[in-house]
Amino acid sequence: MAQQPPHILYLHSHDTGRHIQPYGAPVHTPNLQRLADQGVTFRHAFCAAPTCSPSRAALLLGQSPHRTGMFGLHHRGWSLSHPQRHLAHFLQDCGYRTARAGVHHVCNDADTAGYTDQLTEMHCGALRTRQAVSEFLQQRESHKDDRPLFLAVGFGETHRAGRGFAADYVTEDDARSTAPMPGLPNTPDTRRDAAEFNDSARRLDQHMGDILDRFATYSLTDNTLVICTTDHGIPFPGHKCNLTARGLGVMLILRGPKSSGLEAGRIIDPMVSHLDLYPTICDLIGAQAPDWLEGRSLLPLVRGETDRLHNELFGEVTHHAAYEPMRSLRTERYAYVRRFGDRKLPVVANSDDGPSRDVWLEHGWADQTLPDETLYDLVFDPDETHNLAHDPAHADTLQAMRDRLDRWMQTTEDPIRQGPPPIPEAGVLVSADNGMGEPERVYPAEPIPVSA
Repeated sequence: MAQQPPHILYLHSHDTGRHIQPYGAPVHTPNLQRLADQGVTFRHAFCAAPTCSPSRAALLLGQSPHRTGMFGLHHRGWSLSHPQRHLAHFLQDCGYRTARAGVHHVCNDADTAGYTDQLTEMHCGALRTRQAVSEFLQQRESHKDDRPLFLAVGFGETHRAGRGFAADYVTEDDARSTAPMPGLPNTPDTRRDAAEFNDSARRLDQHMGDILDRFATYSLTDNTLVICTTDHGIPFPGHKCNLTARGLGVMLILRGPKSSGLEAGRIIDPMVSHLDLYPTICDLIGAQAPDWLEGRSLLPLVRGETDRLHNELFGEVTHHAAYEPMRSLRTERYAYVRRFGDRKLPVVANSDDGPSRDVWLEHGWADQTLPDETLYDLVFDPDETHNLAHDPAHADTLQAMRDRLDRWMQTTEDPIRQGPPPIPEAGVLVSADNGMGEPERVYPAEPIPVSA
């Protein structure tokens, strides 16, 4: 008798980066630590775009964002050009029951994305998400539904709620004793901002832990692949919407059935990508991988059959709240970022509003000229702060990185080579200087919140 394909639990969050306990962050996330102890932690996992919808689309379709059609945020008018390529569609065709709950931010219509069951609306709260998942699993058990299950559960706790994080309880002592986020000055405002984010990460951990416990309640754990990740970096200046590791770096923990080779407590250091998850699932369930996939299965790396999957990874930003075209290339040794277009100043609108951004603005950040290119040596400058693009000693490296990025953009038919891609009819952007004054609607659409 053939073994049933594993269930797949895709646990994902908004804006968490790698700011959890298993990655050394100063925040208590015991459920995620336990998951890491039971599974495999990928230390150098990267998303394909440090913005929400493009990143999620890349993971769920297995393609670079500009190939999915998701050049900007879904709620600002962008949509998938090939929704039938969505992972849920693929798994449904493979005999899976597919369901989603909580945050998803790629496609409003569950059926269009390939989900047989939509358990909640897109922006419901965490408690409603947890309740809906519990009821769904109970119903599945009572109906003796033996189909393999793909369940996507998303939480928004570490996304800003307005200017803060809807912190449950952050004391003045908490704020005084919390270090600011990397790259930010140590001030009362940045400390409190970080303390509130840490509180939101603790709540996220509780919610994800509850979902994992629900699977255990219904004896699903032993035959389930758990994928726990986030869309991109944390919502602080210099992180989210930036193509350094602070924007592209993500948590990625996999826990799986014995057949997967995912050994408990394993740490993997070579670079991996969100684009690798789709082919990994194909590999695990024994399905033929679609020809549009750009990533590679993680299983040969996990099983020790290879010591690396990638010599290079690429990243991109086109639109977030405002237009800010950038592309990047990352190797084990160097990181390279190129900006496109004529703007030389920071796009303030693409940094989430909050106390930490205020500190930068108060000290003249909005008037700083940005370089067209940056090159970082990741051995001697792992924080990616010292630009070597104009250093004659690195001229050959710079040119090689330029050439590699150009080849990738040409191979993937990146439209940014010819200028700004078309804006959807209902697309909404704001002024690049939003945050310095009133928001500017530059394309017609129904009003939406300025904060993304």
